[in-house]
Order: sequence, then structure tokens, then C-alpha cells
Amino acid sequence: MVELEINEQMQIRKQKLDELKAMGIDPFGFRVDRTHTSCQITDDFAGLEGKSVVVAGRVMSIREHGKACFADLADLDGSIQIYIRQDAVGEEQFAAFHLWDIGDIVAVSGEVFRTHRGEISVKALSLTFLTKSLRPLPEKWHGLKDVELRYRQRYVDLIVNPEVKKTFILRSKIIAAIRRYLDGLGFLEVETPTLHTIAGGASARPFVTHHNTLDMQLYMRIALELPLKRLIVGGMEKVYELGRVFRNEGISIKHNPEFTMLELYEAYGDYHGMMELTENLVSSISQEVLGTQLINYQGTEINLQAPWRRITMLDAIKEYSSVDFNTIKTDEEARQVADEHHIHVDKDADRGHIINAFFEEKVEENLIQPTFVMDYPIEISPLTKQKVDDCSMTYRFEAFVYGRELGNAYSELNDPIDQRTRFEAQMAERAKGNEEANETDEDFLRALEYGMPPTGGLGIGIDRLVMFLTDAASIRDVILFPTMRPR
Repeated sequence: MVELEINEQMQIRKQKLDELKAMGIDPFGFRVDRTHTSCQITDDFAGLEGKSVVVAGRVMSIREHGKACFADLADLDGSIQIYIRQDAVGEEQFAAFHLWDIGDIVAVSGEVFRTHRGEISVKALSLTFLTKSLRPLPEKWHGLKDVELRYRQRYVDLIVNPEVKKTFILRSKIIAAIRRYLDGLGFLEVETPTLHTIAGGASARPFVTHHNTLDMQLYMRIALELPLKRLIVGGMEKVYELGRVFRNEGISIKHNPEFTMLELYEAYGDYHGMMELTENLVSSISQEVLGTQLINYQGTEINLQAPWRRITMLDAIKEYSSVDFNTIKTDEEARQVADEHHIHVDKDADRGHIINAFFEEKVEENLIQPTFVMDYPIEISPLTKQKVDDCSMTYRFEAFVYGRELGNAYSELNDPIDQRTRFEAQMAERAKGNEEANETDEDFLRALEYGMPPTGGLGIGIDRLVMFLTDAASIRDVILFPTMRPR
């Protein structure tokens, strides 16, 4: 029934298109040199009152009152009211105005004034038709039963929902602010390949593709890490990349198969330096873009101001589950404790993976305020330098906000002999069926053999950061075109 109504409206619009052509008006016009946006007019009304302007945008409403009519024109900044009279625009243009529909794109030349009701408006002196909208906009967009339609047709979502447009404008400002911050610290932005011969740098399932000319299998990158650390070896001491990564995994309010990652590496640093950089970066971006370091996410006030809380993974598990893994030294003991606390792990799981399972089950959801969880098991940290005082743990942290991981950082492993041993352990896991385990990257090992200085590395999920700073409930709300199954 709805589709039938839309088809009928489209037929009416096509008839109007033909009428415009009959009047000698091109329904799909050309360039217009507009002088002002809607916000520029409203913000500087005192300076523009009575002066000529040219505005352009999409018609969002039409109100006719005999020979005097009103229309609301929306542009990127907002909207402006247009006042149209036949005696001002002429009989022909006024007749063309009656062929306007909501959704059409037009330009208006006129004078800035304030109506008797006090609304800042533009009195039209000339109308230029730019684009005929053949498909009607939904009248009750948020009332549609198919809630995923907003993501499938983002172009319509942006037209009818100003808050959505605001979110993506903020996203752009956040990314620009990140670049300014890192550039100011002397970091160099670089670009590394999206197609990899080995899926490395993270524990994730890759997308697989094939290069016809070289007749070889390639992977869409799951992380930026290994190419960037090669650059550290080469003497580029402070580098970062903002880029898309791809993981062939599930979809949820926190996950999309392709997402944007920031990774940065600093020679002669460590994970303590990365903690300071992380908290200062996030709090500074929030202050610059939002004007505050106190944000409200999904009804919860979160204080992003540095310094953030620091706690080791083992202390966090002890705090939230009363289990002290400092006293649990063997895999068998760890499996027994997991069974007692109903933590599901593989029957041959080692202590490190069980510690991580405890953390995910008992701790993560409690980390609402920004928290650095430090010192992760070596079994789940194959690219991280091991701790001097406890060889079962590594110099690694993850940053959590609202119970969700925001960032991951290491004191990078720069010992090629140790790194080969870690890769071998990962390959053993792959042989047991762990498809997310790292593969051995011989070229990366070769790079390490030339010598990589002590290095601090950091990865931050940009989409999750934008979620927090825009109060978005789902990652789909901050990705313009999220991955979806075709209808």
C-alpha cells in the first residue's frame, strides 16, 4: 500500500517535471554562486538586513497563502525561511514555484529581512530551479517499521534527520582534531598497504581476496601495526596512520566488519608514555570539539579528564571476582577455578587465556569511567615485550570506557628471537583450530633483526571514540555506510 502511494506521488512529480520543461526550465540545472549559508544569515542578521543574498538548498516545507508563500530551505548549516510573492518574482517564476515539491533543490536570490512574527527570512526576487526530486521524502522517518532503512538509505537519513548530519560533521571534526594533535607532537602521518600477504598485527579473521596478475592470495588488513613498526626500524621515529581495517567477524552495536583505526608508534617510548598520550589525546579532543571533558554517554556522566585510573589485569579480576591469579600458577589450577566460577574455556586452555576469559566475564562491564587495564598475559600478547619481574605477563594495556575497549597499547617487542618464538606459539594455536592466531611474518622478523629501538605503540578505534563523543548507541550510527546484507 505504501509503495503504491509512493508510485502515485512519483508519477505526479514526473508530470511536474514535464511541465517545468514545457516552461523552458531545466529541472536538473547547473552551477549557482551562492553567497551565504543559512547560518551565516541568521548569525549576521544585523549586518545583512536589507542586503542581497543568494541561498541554495533543499525544500523541506511549503506553505501557501494566496499570492504570498513561504518555504523552508535546508543546507548543510541549517535552514532558512524563504518568502515568495508573485509581484516580487514575476508571474512566470511564481507559476514555476507551484511546481515545487518537498525535496526539490533550488536557489533563491533575494533580500534579508525579518517577518512580522520575528523570523529571519529571505524575500525572494529570483528563483532558480536546480534539481527535481522524483521520489518523495518519508514523512514519518523514525516511525518506519524497518529500523535498518536509515542505515541502508543514509542519503535520506541525512536529509530528514539533522541530528544524524550533526553526528557526522562532529566525526569529521574529531578526526581533524586528532591529526592536529599528533602533528603538533611531531608525529608523521603515513600510509601503508591495505592488501597484505599475511594477516598479521591482531587476533582476527581476515577477508581473503586474489590478485589475478600475480596469481596470489591476499588479505585485507586486520591491523596497521606491522608495516608501521617496519618504519620505526627504518628510522621514522614517530609515525601514525588513520585508516580502514577489515575483520571478517560478527556485527553488533560495537562491531562492523570494516572500521577506522588510529595506530601510532614512537621510538624510545613505552606503554607508560602511551597511557599519557591516550588520556591527553582523548581529553583534549573532547575539549576542542565539544567544549568539555565531561560527557554524557547513554545517560551516564563520564569524566575524560586526565589522569585516568590505572589497574593491573590481575588486580581488576581480584577486585571484581575475588579470584587472585597471583596465587594460581598452573594451567590446571586455572582451569579448575574457571570451572568453579562457571567461566567457559576450552578444555586445554592455558592460564593466560583463562585470565583473559575471567577479565572479559567479570570485569569489563564494570569499567565505566576511563580506566587503563595493565599487564596482560603473554599468551594473548604475541607482539608485546614481556615484563621483567613476571615473564608470564607483558607491558600491555587496554583503555576502557563505559565497559568497552577504546584502545590497545604495548611496549613493543623488539627482540627478533623472542618474536619468532611467539610466532611459533601462535602457529601452534592455529594448528589447534584458532583461526585468529597470528601467522609467522618472516619479513617482519627480518626487519627486527636489523634492530628496532624500544618503542611504544597505540591503537584506538575511531568509531568507538566517535560513539562516546556523540552519544551514539550503535557503531552504525557513526559509520556513514555500515555493512549490511542486501535486501
